[in-house]
Amino acid sequence: MRISILVPGFGYPSPAIGAFEVFSSAGVLWNTLLGEGVDAAFEVETASEDGNKARFRGGVEINPDRAVSQIRHTDLIFVPSIGLELENVFKHNRKMIRLLQRQAEKGTLIAAVCTGVAMLAEAGILEGRSATTHWALSDTYCKRYPNVDWKPELFITEQDNIICGGGVYASLDVCLYLVERFAGYEVAKQTGQALLIDAPRTWQSSFATHLVKQQHQDKKIQDAQTYLHEYFNKQFTMDELSQRLGMSIRNFSRRFKRATGQAPLTYLHKIRVNCAKQLLETDFKSVQEVCFEVGYDDVPFFRNIFKRYTGLSPKDYKSRFASHKVRAPQNMQ
Repeated sequence: MRISILVPGFGYPSPAIGAFEVFSSAGVLWNTLLGEGVDAAFEVETASEDGNKARFRGGVEINPDRAVSQIRHTDLIFVPSIGLELENVFKHNRKMIRLLQRQAEKGTLIAAVCTGVAMLAEAGILEGRSATTHWALSDTYCKRYPNVDWKPELFITEQDNIICGGGVYASLDVCLYLVERFAGYEVAKQTGQALLIDAPRTWQSSFATHLVKQQHQDKKIQDAQTYLHEYFNKQFTMDELSQRLGMSIRNFSRRFKRATGQAPLTYLHKIRVNCAKQLLETDFKSVQEVCFEVGYDDVPFFRNIFKRYTGLSPKDYKSRFASHKVRAPQNMQ
């Protein structure tokens, strides 16, 4: 899979550099540390407006592989943060904006973080779609791009092959999200551990529930999904949620399954279990604490649900995957 990281310059260099390191390390760094065969998950390239060096804040420069006009085929375009001088960035990166428009028309997956999301909005590819950005910029962006469905309370949004992430360092979370999506959970976990990235550093519902997709056009069900993502660890019933949406429970269940392929309650369980997995891996919380934190009030019930979806009890999962159980590289033992 080929990933093209755009380097428009301006802003901080870390999102672009961090993205390159995460994608380039997937299937490589962990394997190398353990003396195992390398199996790179991605082919990664960088591209600037004209193929010249991109200069970022602090005088940091990135020498790209090519110009954006030389990108012939790519599976994913990643746009890092671009700083606060939007007009200046747009002025010097017209070809980059046109590239985003063309690739969006093709259905190419596009991801952007922090102020880089403005590049997508400027290209017009966020019109009528959900998006997030740094919370401090949400009001400004809402005024400038009023036809975008801004959701600054979410850490990550995804709709119609477009993924948006919050602040500068959301780039690491978005990249690990994408590694898991395309290379699998184990590769993403190993990549994060090899780079010493605490994943998740924060577990907002949108990141903790990335296994659930929202690629459909049923607005009511999208609203239901957003609610489940945001309040999955609260106590409520599907009857209450359907009433909130002005729908009967029967109609709600039918439309939800048609749009997502899953029953609403199954969807909620998967959200909670996925978050529980990540909490158990941190090795900081007991099974009981995790049970309550993800929204269950009955520990035996939580154990049964967790085992149904993972094949392991929470205790066994914690024993197997918690960070203190990670095998150290041979040359460090």
